[in-house]
Amino acid sequence: MAVILNNAVPFAMGGVVLVLLMGFINMFRGGSPNTSQRLMRWRVGLQFLTIVLVLFAIWARG
Repeated sequence: MAVILNNAVPFAMGGVVLVLLMGFINMFRGGSPNTSQRLMRWRVGLQFLTIVLVLFAIWARG
């Protein structure tokens, strides 16, 4: 179980970084505000998931 969590956490963190970069690119190109808002929601959700995974991994290690 801990091995799965140890692998899932970096992927979740990478997802947060990817969505954040997509938001920066959209902002600097002068993209749609609706796209920026959607990316912000995705980032917040992925951050929540990442935090939950990290806490669960810490708990699983005991």
